[in-house]
Amino acid sequence: MKRWFVPGVAALFFVGCANAPKGDEARISEKQQVAEGGGEIFVVDTAESRVKFTGHGVGKNHVGRFTLGSGQLTIKGNEISSGSFVINIRSMQLDSKENMFAGKLGPHLMSGDFFDADKFGSARFEITGVEPYRPDAADTSIVEGANFRVSGNFTLKDVTRNISFPARVDLDGDQVRAKANFDIDRTDWNMNYGNDKTLKDKFISEKVNIELDLEARKQ
Repeated sequence: MKRWFVPGVAALFFVGCANAPKGDEARISEKQQVAEGGGEIFVVDTAESRVKFTGHGVGKNHVGRFTLGSGQLTIKGNEISSGSFVINIRSMQLDSKENMFAGKLGPHLMSGDFFDADKFGSARFEITGVEPYRPDAADTSIVEGANFRVSGNFTLKDVTRNISFPARVDLDGDQVRAKANFDIDRTDWNMNYGNDKTLKDKFISEKVNIELDLEARKQ
């Protein structure tokens, strides 16, 4: 069985303080050249793929999920040659079903303070590179069996940054599965609301934990 990555990000952002989950630290840089190339097409299974995020306030965590609207990658000679993925921002579901979350937090996250979903209904991740991941004493992934480092341009709210993170990727015949768990800084995408420590117990951290659980199948 060979192993490759289906990235997709993307992404996604919220709020970190006490008891916040810890993921790999993603490397954030400026926009890079998107990978181009032909090969066999694998289409993301949007019914089975999820992007989970955990935002953190003082003494509390909030968890939500997005679905993917579409996505595919190409594999040529058992190597990833290109790929892009779309995240449906309007699909957000919060794990808590309490009225406060459904009636207040959810709409606030969809507002201009955070995702501005009426104006920016989707986010996009485009592969710029995939290379073998070899952990060492200074760089050990939280993802068991991580075997690739994936890089890609992530666009949210019309801001594009390049993200690089470890992932475990399994290719088994006509199916690809991928998992990743990493932290990002939401302010890199101009999502700054509440990021002021003078707010004390109303402070919202810039750190957001992202968990990817993706599946794709050969077309």
